[in-house]
Amino acid sequence: MTDIIKYNCVIVDDEEIDRLTTLSFVRKYPQFNVCGICASVEDALKIIETVDIQILFSDIDMPGIDGFEFRRRLMHIPVCVYITSYADMAAESFELSALDFLVKPIKADRFERTVARIQEYMDVKQKANLYEHSLGGDTVFIKDGHSFIKVKLHDIMYLEALKDYTLIFTTEKKYCVLSTIGSLLKENNFRSFIRVHRSYAVQKHLINKISTNELVVNDITIPIGRIYKDNLLGIKS
Repeated sequence: MTDIIKYNCVIVDDEEIDRLTTLSFVRKYPQFNVCGICASVEDALKIIETVDIQILFSDIDMPGIDGFEFRRRLMHIPVCVYITSYADMAAESFELSALDFLVKPIKADRFERTVARIQEYMDVKQKANLYEHSLGGDTVFIKDGHSFIKVKLHDIMYLEALKDYTLIFTTEKKYCVLSTIGSLLKENNFRSFIRVHRSYAVQKHLINKISTNELVVNDITIPIGRIYKDNLLGIKS
């Protein structure tokens, strides 16, 4: 049986009923270890000084330090989920890298989707220490679970950006590395790749077809970003 990875979290809300409601939802999921149930950001910050917290469940409109300033002070914490009565605050919350935004009252099915999103993000993060060059310079080592798998660079079809991570697609499998796509493309080992979109880079020699707004790599269609079209001028037939 696989051990459940526990994630330390705090719940912050100035309304007692809302705190307890959030707590009742969080406690249904064994991967969450509740380290604090706080009526203010100030109380939560005291806990965070002494405990390694991975997840914040926070209201936004609170007296004193509000939920936005709370997040600004703690951008190093991987996951922030806002739970608020004000739907119009969603845009600003995502500018602060909130993973999700829930509008009160919380519904069970909506919270379940939030948990799935948290778990997916944490799974990616767990796997994504991931990337080291080999001494030979033509392979990378991808961490998959507890093992490292050697992947030949010429077998990689394309790269896809995912916030601070990059997905690496081969013909057989998808991996993830803890590096931005821009940083990867600066590495000498990735000099055969070309940036074609804010979110994509492809192997030059695997491009089968180029049209106005997309290209094809091994039967996979990749969009071409407007500002990256000039990158393809030298390889069009």
